[in-house]
Amino acid sequence: MGKAIAFHKEKGSKATLVLKHIPNPIEFGVVITDEENRIVRFLEKPSSSEIFSDTVNTGTYILDPSVLEYLPENQESDFSKDLFPLLLEKGEPMFGYVASGYWCDVGHLEAYREAQYDALKSQVKVDFAYEERQPGLWVGQNTVIDDSARIETPALIGSNCRIGPRVKIEAGTVIGDNVSVGADADLKRPIIWNGAIIGEEAHLRACTVCRGTRVDRRAHVLEGAVVGALSTVGEEAQISPSVRVWPSKKIESGAILNINLIWGQTAHRNLFGQRGVSGLANIDITPEFAVKLGAAYGSTLKLSETVAVSRDQRSISRMVSRSLIAGLMSVGVNVQNLEATAIPVSRSVIPSLDVSGGIHVRIHPDRSDCILIEFFDAQGIDVPKSKEKKIEGAYFKEDLRRVQISEIGNMNYPSQVLDAYSQAFEKHLNVQAIHHSNAKVVIDYAYAVSGAVLPRLLAKFGSDAVVLNASLNQTALSAEERESLLTQLGQVVEALRANFGVQVSANGEQLILVDESGMPIRGEMLTALVMSMVLTAQPRSTIVVPVHVSSAVEQIARRHDATVIRTKANPTALMEACNTNPNVAIGGSAEMGFIFPQLHPGFDAMFCIAKLIEMETLQERSLGQVRTDLPRIYHRTYTMRCPWTAKGALMRHMVETHPADRVELIDGVKVLDPQSDSWVLVLPDAGEPVVHIYANSDDRDWVDDTLREYRTRIQEFVDQQQGVETRSSEAV
Repeated sequence: MGKAIAFHKEKGSKATLVLKHIPNPIEFGVVITDEENRIVRFLEKPSSSEIFSDTVNTGTYILDPSVLEYLPENQESDFSKDLFPLLLEKGEPMFGYVASGYWCDVGHLEAYREAQYDALKSQVKVDFAYEERQPGLWVGQNTVIDDSARIETPALIGSNCRIGPRVKIEAGTVIGDNVSVGADADLKRPIIWNGAIIGEEAHLRACTVCRGTRVDRRAHVLEGAVVGALSTVGEEAQISPSVRVWPSKKIESGAILNINLIWGQTAHRNLFGQRGVSGLANIDITPEFAVKLGAAYGSTLKLSETVAVSRDQRSISRMVSRSLIAGLMSVGVNVQNLEATAIPVSRSVIPSLDVSGGIHVRIHPDRSDCILIEFFDAQGIDVPKSKEKKIEGAYFKEDLRRVQISEIGNMNYPSQVLDAYSQAFEKHLNVQAIHHSNAKVVIDYAYAVSGAVLPRLLAKFGSDAVVLNASLNQTALSAEERESLLTQLGQVVEALRANFGVQVSANGEQLILVDESGMPIRGEMLTALVMSMVLTAQPRSTIVVPVHVSSAVEQIARRHDATVIRTKANPTALMEACNTNPNVAIGGSAEMGFIFPQLHPGFDAMFCIAKLIEMETLQERSLGQVRTDLPRIYHRTYTMRCPWTAKGALMRHMVETHPADRVELIDGVKVLDPQSDSWVLVLPDAGEPVVHIYANSDDRDWVDDTLREYRTRIQEFVDQQQGVETRSSEAV
């Protein structure tokens, strides 16, 4: 700290944050400094796609007393969320000192074990209370080790221990005082607290066994598991990886424990992905998982608050939603059960139901074998990352409220939900234009619940819509089946000489168009086409698109004197931007769906279809003609593997190796060409160990060359980082 304090005084800093480069910064506050180490930007606990550096805030601060004047009296205030942003806004000198020593934030069980291993490897200076009998082996007083026991170093064995015959102790093992280890036990890097008894032939694997626990003969405690104090693990029982057993519990002989002994199933490290909570249906997302998730969400709300719950028509979704409802009610939260309905309907009516939020359960839009559970706020917008973190915290810490019988939540079934949506739907359309239109439209509902909603609405407006596949199926279609239906749709459109066709997906959120010639319109072309038609109808308005969408939208906006707002590449950011910025006509993209904020805050393919009928009629242009008039932009993407541990360093490398005036940090790192609309974007994936590279230009060769260049640059950097990690491991 002496060097940090000297740095603080030398710089005349008002606040100095002690920083550290770490491989995976997702759990910490990320910081960017300039050449003089002045702090220019930081983000508290970013999501994976928001990482722009691997330099993190260690939580150690050196403050000039004058900064305390910025703290409000008699009011809680957070350094990272309140004080430091205020100092940055006021232009006060804030600097970051990058420390070179050891640092570990023991905030979760994995970090706790790693800190033990680091101490054994002398990565941090520790004064051991025991004698170092040989290099890397510390043993306490009155400890007896059988001559046939095999011990790898580094390892630590406390005082008054008994290590039996043929015991195998692997490097990294830590054993406290008064521990007995039976014959032929196999210990691979466990952390064993004082007074534990380990039976003969027991197997312990990188786990934590707490004070006074007994692990009987041939029992297995596997990687990441924690057995609480004074518990008993019976003979030949097995505790599966990452399972937690609370103190003073007994596991019967031969039992295989796959769930935490107190409540629920084995916790996943990351509960929320890029969008909501997802997993394999009835494997990852099970009834018991959903009950616990519902209870965790409900525990973040006040007693007797109300939540709206809706789902698609699939039987698996019904099962999961009922489990979520049970969890919510168990913690004293009331439920408005909307049952099976399209997700735009659910988002639309939530603000009128006087609820604190909502949950929607559906088959994942991209995987027919997966369930997606989404959480909304009181306005129908996906909850922000901060709320997701609270739900995750309650889930992982099992900090679940338990209420008395009289406080159990109630469930109601609101009526006339579809009527309320229909009225809002009609209010924001030119119904006369649709009614008098001679347009013929073919709509493929792909056997989803939107097929029970949209036909009624269009019939009310007198629209000539030919409906395909509107019955409800309990099983979701595969990607191949959807493509087959899309081909069929194109043939029907061409045969009927319809104006256009549309395939609805994602429970009413997304769509693919088919023009009058039967050709599909999707992806970047669909985004550009919809934006062009909307801006033709509403010039000088604002459109909102994610950061990776083609620059065709900027060219289209210039034609109509409109404004483009770019957001992070996640649905929540899009919804928030659409609903907080003035004069927004439309937002979204083909891959997420389109938002009409005047109707409701979420994506809505059903309203988009009606709007397209209206606009095509009033503009007197076919979709084929609109497509021909779109700007010609080349937009390519490439996905490549990047380990989690290298993502932060890669983003910092990207920032540092490009001029600051050419770098945009909305999401990932976007490098702009100052002479044109050309750009390349490197975007870390939120849920997978990969990064996405997007290249965009009106010059095909520029796109190909740039994509090739950045693929090479990123691969070389990742290889270099992995080489550094390998050399570090060898050095240790």
